[in-house]
Amino acid sequence: MEAKITVEKVDQTVFEGDSGGYYAWSNSKTPLLSDSKLGAGKLLLHPHGFALPHYIDSQKIGFVLQGAITVGLVTPNSPEEKVLLIKKGDVVPLSIGAVSWWFNGGDTDATILFFGDTSKALIPGQFTYFFVSGVLGLLAGFQPDFVAKTFGLDHKESENLVNSQQGALLVKLDDGIKFPEPSNHTKDKLYATIDDPSGEVVVKGRGFINYLTEKNLRVLGEIGLSARFVKLEGSAMLAPSYVADGSVQICYVGKGSGRVKVVGSEGKPVLDSKVEEGDLFIIPLFFSSATIADDCGMEVFSMVPSSKPIVGQLAGYTSAWNALSPVVLQCDFKYYFRIRTSFQVEEFRKYHNHPPK
Repeated sequence: MEAKITVEKVDQTVFEGDSGGYYAWSNSKTPLLSDSKLGAGKLLLHPHGFALPHYIDSQKIGFVLQGAITVGLVTPNSPEEKVLLIKKGDVVPLSIGAVSWWFNGGDTDATILFFGDTSKALIPGQFTYFFVSGVLGLLAGFQPDFVAKTFGLDHKESENLVNSQQGALLVKLDDGIKFPEPSNHTKDKLYATIDDPSGEVVVKGRGFINYLTEKNLRVLGEIGLSARFVKLEGSAMLAPSYVADGSVQICYVGKGSGRVKVVGSEGKPVLDSKVEEGDLFIIPLFFSSATIADDCGMEVFSMVPSSKPIVGQLAGYTSAWNALSPVVLQCDFKYYFRIRTSFQVEEFRKYHNHPPK
């Protein structure tokens, strides 16, 4: 019995208010999350929305879906705060245990999608956040004498410190608060753009694919994750492929719509579904998948819990079909090739690799 794959929209509201909201895909609705030890969530920040400083129990990647966000990062035991200004199409990796804050200083909403590896998380398939301050903050759990000794305060001052922030998770800040300027030389070290149309694989009139691995963003090697962005023009197809190193894929449709098919070891579709903006689906280990965009085109963000994944192609120039000799193809596809010569097989392969426009 092969894994059951479903296509799901975000179903759990963790927090919602005038500052924005945080939403998650739950294990109950998407059980493959816990089975695959992956987590998925989405942060919406309205203008002047501020996510309080926190750390998380998982390695994760943030994809900016819309807007621009100022982010502060402090790694464990580091005396330095790194400040980033990330915008739509940027990807920022986040290390487990690192403290971060998120602020929307613009005039429009900002949304960031999070995918992560929850193999070390408190609850596999879910992210757990630990806030430094606020009504759910860690300081609130310590008695005033602990806080007083920690920060060199008297009893009254420690009580005022703990109770000063009455918000939880997200708060809306007043106009005029000036946040730090972005740190110098952070791009290409702490974050990168993934929706660049001059991508790693570009097919004119059909779309492009971009990969972010430890090869082009070193911090991904430290957290063991990688990212991919696929843009398909109207009616274009992403040919069948699989992750050859045995990594699972988690995918999100950021724009447009299309059809996704996933095939498992028994040669039968385990997913054949229409997908649209906001849908999430998971491709299990070694399963092969293909995507065809609708007339409107389609954009898909995905993450693999490996910093240097190996993607195997089932069609195209780098596929096994291109490498196999004509006689092997004749034997492998006996019915189709039984009356064809080696020359005709070679011509078929050329068409397969470079179909006419």
